[in-house]
Amino acid sequence: MATATVLTDFVRYLVTNDDLVGPSERLSLERMLKAPPSSYSGIWETGVLSGEQLAEAIGGFHGLGRAAVDQIEFRPELTADLSPRFLRAAWALPALEKGRQILVIADPTREEAIEAAVAALGERVEMRVATFEEMAMLFERLLSRDQATVSAPTEQTAARAQRAAEEDLDRLHDLASGAPIVRAVDQLLETALNLSATDIHIEPQPDGVRVRMRVDGMLRIMQPLSNDIARGVVSRIKILAGLNIAEHRLPQDGRARITINTTRADFRVATMPTLHGEALVARILVKGAEALDLSRLGMASRDYSVLSIQIAEPHGLIVVAGPTGCGKTTTLTAALSSLNSPERKIMTIEDPIEYQIAGVSQTQVKPSINLTFANAMRSFLRQDPDIMMVGEMRDSETASIGIQAALTGHLVLTTLHTNSASDAIIRLMDLGVETFLLASALRCVIAQRLVRRLCERCRAPATDGAGAEHSALARRGFVPRPGDTCFRAVGCPYCGESGYRGRVGIFEVLPVDAELSGLIREDVDPQNIQAAAVRAGMTTMLDDGFAKYRKGITSIEEVLRVTV
Repeated sequence: MATATVLTDFVRYLVTNDDLVGPSERLSLERMLKAPPSSYSGIWETGVLSGEQLAEAIGGFHGLGRAAVDQIEFRPELTADLSPRFLRAAWALPALEKGRQILVIADPTREEAIEAAVAALGERVEMRVATFEEMAMLFERLLSRDQATVSAPTEQTAARAQRAAEEDLDRLHDLASGAPIVRAVDQLLETALNLSATDIHIEPQPDGVRVRMRVDGMLRIMQPLSNDIARGVVSRIKILAGLNIAEHRLPQDGRARITINTTRADFRVATMPTLHGEALVARILVKGAEALDLSRLGMASRDYSVLSIQIAEPHGLIVVAGPTGCGKTTTLTAALSSLNSPERKIMTIEDPIEYQIAGVSQTQVKPSINLTFANAMRSFLRQDPDIMMVGEMRDSETASIGIQAALTGHLVLTTLHTNSASDAIIRLMDLGVETFLLASALRCVIAQRLVRRLCERCRAPATDGAGAEHSALARRGFVPRPGDTCFRAVGCPYCGESGYRGRVGIFEVLPVDAELSGLIREDVDPQNIQAAAVRAGMTTMLDDGFAKYRKGITSIEEVLRVTV
């Protein structure tokens, strides 16, 4: 009987069998009748039925018994004349069950392959049905057994090892493309999106594989992966990111665009060999998650006003400073979005491109072809831009070109890795920028951190002694005021028992006025620059954090965590 007819009859068998499927499954199967899959593995991959349901149904439809997988024993002579690659393609495996030879199968429609396996065994064997998940596990056990019995490296064993390596690669592809692995990865990504996680960490440990997600800037432990599927999950993610799944010895980096439900996201993957296996970190950048608007970043009214005035200028240098992961790119992107209009040409060079902005020419750094920040900026100057954004000023060459562009009629926005706004000025000097050029070009420096927002459903009033000690707070400059609405973190199911949900920025915005310009020319230390900025009205990050604590937006522990 033709395979297509068998599968159509099988789907009808399922639809009419109330003991096998429920109403929702029946509806999906009825739709499947219009275009039946080409194989039983195709039905399995749809996920309509569990592996167990499908195996029971296949056994009932074909009159075959279920395999007792926990009682199966392998013998080398049973598979000596059969290629593991052939067996995987056939979803068939010779074995012993209670001392009796059987052929374990998952798809009875692979008739030619099954007949070839039976012929190779040289005797009549009974067939037993296993789930596709069980078959993947059995192939894993078979491979482990073969690897444990590898002999000394002769020419013959070397060739065998080469074949084993190729077959192991095929096995990884099969495992990573199987329905359970696909579902596991999809569920992992869906959980990350539901939690608004920015990163997924998959980390082999001596006793298993740990999964953590970075939520609101802090790592949160998730349900660990079982050893049975962990390797398949890592391989699946590597396939999505275009990485070489056969390479486990060297770090790799890749990226992909994914869609989970209706959410589109960029997916950046980095792997690293470790003592206990291959570790993987996946960064998730959600597309269109929220409108990037300066007014929504959490700046105080004075800071927002100063920054809005500075970015409206036709030329000059604006710097956003802070450590990795503090939201610098988000602030720059919000600034560019507010400046974006048909009357302006905006060009960016980034590593990587984290946000796509309609109407802006964005370029990704590619060191392998010498497309660096500095080389891109030189080319930008021949493209008649009004505004340029440089992802980071990492070296003196990039800094020099950026300063020259800012002095010749362009608005240049960039980032630096420094702890404060005043430190950013010193950092530019360290990169070789002449003080008289810096004093003329620099318009504004924004330093920032991200603190977690208190969960509004469970936060509680901060009482005396809650959080940091009052004496320690007083030393940092915090003095309670009448009318303060200070709160502390508690924890509830809504926030994952963390007490926090979401993040907000704390900022210090330092505009370069005449006094600061003079200090820069004199090459003074950052403490003097900071003091002059405060005298001119700048709010420090610590004071901005205290203000958000007074308003009940965050906790004092969060403020001190990112500013101490």
